[in-house]
Formats: sequence, structure tokens, C-alpha cells
Amino acid sequence: MNERFLYYLWENRLVYRDLRTTSQSPVEIINPGFRNTDSGPDFLEAKIKIGEQVWAGHVEIHVKTSDWNRHGHQNDKAYNNVILHVVFENDTKVNDIPVLEVKDHFDASLYCRYEKILMSQHWIACERQLRQVKSLTVNTCLERMAVERLEQKAAFVSKLLISNKFDWESTFYQLLLRYFGMKVNSEAFETLASILPLKILLKHADNLCQLEAMLLGCAGFLEIESDEDYPMLLKREFAVMQSKFNLLTMPIERWKLLRMRPVNFPTIRLAQLAQMIYQNGCLFSKIKEAQTVTEAKLLFDVEASPYWDTHYRFNVEGPFRPKHLGESAADVLMINAVIPMLFCYGQFHKDPSYCENALRFLEETDVEDNTIIRHFTAIGITANNAMQSQALLYLYNFYCKRKRCLECSIGNYLLRTNRD
Repeated sequence: MNERFLYYLWENRLVYRDLRTTSQSPVEIINPGFRNTDSGPDFLEAKIKIGEQVWAGHVEIHVKTSDWNRHGHQNDKAYNNVILHVVFENDTKVNDIPVLEVKDHFDASLYCRYEKILMSQHWIACERQLRQVKSLTVNTCLERMAVERLEQKAAFVSKLLISNKFDWESTFYQLLLRYFGMKVNSEAFETLASILPLKILLKHADNLCQLEAMLLGCAGFLEIESDEDYPMLLKREFAVMQSKFNLLTMPIERWKLLRMRPVNFPTIRLAQLAQMIYQNGCLFSKIKEAQTVTEAKLLFDVEASPYWDTHYRFNVEGPFRPKHLGESAADVLMINAVIPMLFCYGQFHKDPSYCENALRFLEETDVEDNTIIRHFTAIGITANNAMQSQALLYLYNFYCKRKRCLECSIGNYLLRTNRD
């Protein structure tokens, strides 16, 4: 037995049959309360009738009564308003709080099915049963997961915003750079954002060459020797900017190019970023004005300067190919930067229109393509847009991998309907 299963029983009112405290007072669950995911009692604001008295307060749940002292609750004032101690097994008396033992007061077959899920060796526990779940249940689950995922991302944005003293443009710039390098160079791009603030770039937003010089220079790419005209021009411009703003440079070793497609090389991405700032200036102010995904993605419709038409790196010439920021890269920036930023902005200013736009943008963005999404497709759940693919990624990483089936509506459906 574990506490997670006991939470599930309590929250879903699945304990029954002549409930009585260990002192034989009848118990009626008027309201089980709501699950507390922070420190303190497990369920808050419950309403329980014990004997003839109705009590309002908190409920604590343990496998054994002795866990109360083992967890140190006897010394924690947060537990002073606990009105009922619910346990699987009453093994000792620890205080005067009424104790409800539920060992023989629920459907034992439910726990057998739960144990079977915990022992599953499949990719996800319900893999073989997933096709049996009603589409309404699946869609409801995905809607919830999509919102949870967006709230999680918005919480990260909020922390970043606080560190930037509520400067929305700087926060968006840092968030954008975090995802500009994809997973491979995300840390390097974050470092670059920290040593080259947006406010410095905006001072020269009308000069593409100087923007590119600062970005590539601070990233360390101008440390190399070159006899080509464009790199030499950038080096001269960076020397002026470095002196003017006391700019730092990163070790070039921080950047990874191994096993990367050349179109994703950081040199190309930095040149595209320079073009983006040159064309738009303060990006977030324009993001807020966008009413459609198409309008928002126009901000990312950029092409690196002409030198990069025949280069991926300095001093290495190749076939002519304009370096346009692709559709898939724009989708990554929409999903991970634009949409969470809009959602956070709406929450912060209590303006639901921005939150609604964020959700609509997510729904209108193309579905992601990765191993997890392909695996879900193979076992019966197909994502049709980025909202559903984000939901599936969150479902897998935060529920399926951790076997939190009791907190998932799909898992609940399979447990309650006794399907094998």
C-alpha cells in the first residue's frame, strides 16, 4: 500500500461501508477537501461529520498511524487544524485526533489493478489498453495537460521576469535565445543573453552590421583569424562596440557544432537573430499586437545577411543557399517563447484575452514531430496540432514516466471500468 493510492481513494470518495473512527464514532464525508500539493496536510478545507458533530478543517493521510510521528507532524503547527487522520492501518495511538482506518472499506480489486499498472514494463503502463478509452476522455485529459504545461512554462517566465525587474522585452529576449539554439546550444545562448543585454543591442538596432558584430563577437566567433572582407569588417565593428560598452566574450568552445545540421549552426542563428532585431526592434511589443499565428510568425520571417548565403562558418565557403529561418524553427520559437510569454502576460495583467490568444496560437501551430509523439500515434493517440503534442509530451514526462496514473483521467477511466 502507498499514500498515493490512499489519496486517490479519499479524493474520489471510494471509501465506504459503515465508516467509523477507531473509537467507533460514525464518520460521514460531507466534503473530502482539495488536494494540497505544497507542504502541510494532504487535504485542505474538508468537512466531516464525526458522531453528531460536523467539523471543518484539514485531513492527513498515511499508510500507518505511526507515520504521523515518523514524519514529524507532532512538531509542526501546520497540522494543528487536522480534523481527521485517515490511515490504511491503525498500528498505534499517537494523539487525540480521530483516526479512520480504511483497510477494509474499499474495493480490493481496484488496488490489484493499480498494482498491475505499477508493475507494467510497457513504454507506458496503459499502452495495451489505450485504444479502449473513449475519445471524450482522451480529449478532456489532453486539454487539462495542455493547460498544465502552459502554466508550468508561464511560471518559468514569471521567475525570469522577476529577475529582470519586470522588463518584458528583456525577458522575452532571454527566453527567445534560450530556444534559438535548440537543445544543443541552449545553455550557450542563455549565457550570451546574460552578457549581451537587449538594451545594448537596441541602441544600435538600426545598424545590421553592428548588431551582427556584437552577437558574433560576444559569442566568441570573431576570435578566429580571417582574410575575408566581411569577417574583418565585423571584427572592426566589434572592437568599437566592445570598447564602448565594455562587452565580454564567450569561449568559442562553449558552442557545439558536432552532429548538427549546418543550417542550425550557431553562426547562422546569430546572423538571423541580428536580422530579427534589425527588422523589429522591441519584439514583444509586436508579439502582443498579433492577432493570428501568421502575424506572430512574420516576426521570425528573416534571412541571414548576404555573406551567409555561401557560408555556414567563417572562412569556409560553400554552395549558394540563402539562410532563411525555417518553418520548423519558427514553430519551436512560437511554442516555447511566444505562447508562454503571452500566457504569462495575460495572467500578470489579469487580461484573459492574451491567455486566450496564447491557447489559440498553440492550437493553430503545427504538431511537433519527435519520438514521443510518434510512439503515442502508434498506440492510438494522434496529435493534430501543437496544443495536443505539447499535452502528450507533458502527459508522458510528468505522468506516464512517473506512473501517476491515479491522477490521470485516462488512468482513472481504466481503473474504474475494470478493463484489462
